[in-house]
Amino acid sequence: MKKYFLIPAVAVALGLASCGGDNTNNTNTTATTEQSSNDATPTVEGIENVNISNSWTVEGNDNMKFDTELIRVKAGEPLEITLKNVGSLPKESMGHNFVILKPGVDVATFGGEAAAAADNEYIPKSSLSSVVAHTKLLGPGEQDKISVTLEKGVYEYICSFPGHFGMMKGKIVAE
Repeated sequence: MKKYFLIPAVAVALGLASCGGDNTNNTNTTATTEQSSNDATPTVEGIENVNISNSWTVEGNDNMKFDTELIRVKAGEPLEITLKNVGSLPKESMGHNFVILKPGVDVATFGGEAAAAADNEYIPKSSLSSVVAHTKLLGPGEQDKISVTLEKGVYEYICSFPGHFGMMKGKIVAE
């Protein structure tokens, strides 16, 4: 369903972009784009306010929220992430996991596929190549730890329990 909202938004953006403008502005945009493409890691708003650490604990709750939405790590070094489900609702109705996706994976598509993968704790077997690492599905009071080494880049993470990925998400910036 979200794809249907994306198409008109893209059409409007393209329409606005095709409107006339002064060439000076277009030149500046091009220069900025070229400068950004030379950077190894894309800029993520607010990341400068996050300390670099390769050991993180993230909590998921009954309000379908992670307490951490930005994680900053050193690329090429082992990263440990512990997920704690601090909620009280049963796993069958409010389970949480922590799934790190490879850069460029369409989160909405992955989330849709995950909703149909109850037999594999909402990690779709058809999309395993899109996953860097994931915790097990956790019930209230449970925790799980994953260890992974990330290359430079920006990685999205989500909870893949049905309906959660739209709110329970964040980014890992590996520098």
